[in-house]
Amino acid sequence: MRKLVLILSAALLSLPLLSKAQAEPVHFTTEEYPPFNYRDGKQPVGALTDQVVKVMNDIGVDYTIDVLPWARAYSQAQSDPMTCVFATAHNEERDKLFKWVQPLLIDRNVLVKHTGSQVAAATIDDAKRYIVGTWRDDYTETILRRNSFPRIDVGTDFRATLKKLMSDRIDLMPISEFYFAKLKSQGTPLEKVTILSQQPMGIACQKNFPNDLLSRMQAALDALIANGTQQQIFDKYGLRLDD
Repeated sequence: MRKLVLILSAALLSLPLLSKAQAEPVHFTTEEYPPFNYRDGKQPVGALTDQVVKVMNDIGVDYTIDVLPWARAYSQAQSDPMTCVFATAHNEERDKLFKWVQPLLIDRNVLVKHTGSQVAAATIDDAKRYIVGTWRDDYTETILRRNSFPRIDVGTDFRATLKKLMSDRIDLMPISEFYFAKLKSQGTPLEKVTILSQQPMGIACQKNFPNDLLSRMQAALDALIANGTQQQIFDKYGLRLDD
């Protein structure tokens, strides 16, 4: 009888711990990369951020979103429990590092140059003749190194790299084809040189992230894709390749 009482007492004591674990919010990290993810004042917004907000509101789970330098955002999602980073390119190198909810976007990445530059490259091999900028721990850095680009300039973030391109301190940089179309429509002097890669962009969660919660997030994302909400969000931010 005493053994039964001890078992019941232990079970009752564990209930608050279980409730606390279930009540813990999901911590999202992302980078400043408009129009996908950025701050409007102190509020995180963007075409991918809005999808994350919609998913979490639909499943009724509390969350936080921090906009950080990419290397820090990515590192936290690898080490901190209940943390996910977005939008993360799902490639071979990263596949086993995270649990995935996707796609927030199916994206092609292109190499672009500053309009008026004498850079000419019809292929990736041609592009290897030039200085190509990227930013620390971004998946494009991995792609460039995998393809043996000899001169890679690694900046702190996307904005810093774009600034270098516009001031001709680098010759080329990778950019989402969606965002390239957006910048062109705004009159930004950029030209597409060649395609670098194509990949799904998703939410990458820490390896011990709860599977049941991951499944609920995936189901909510699937639903907003199926009912047209994802495309409506893209339209809101002017993200159409045929613009």
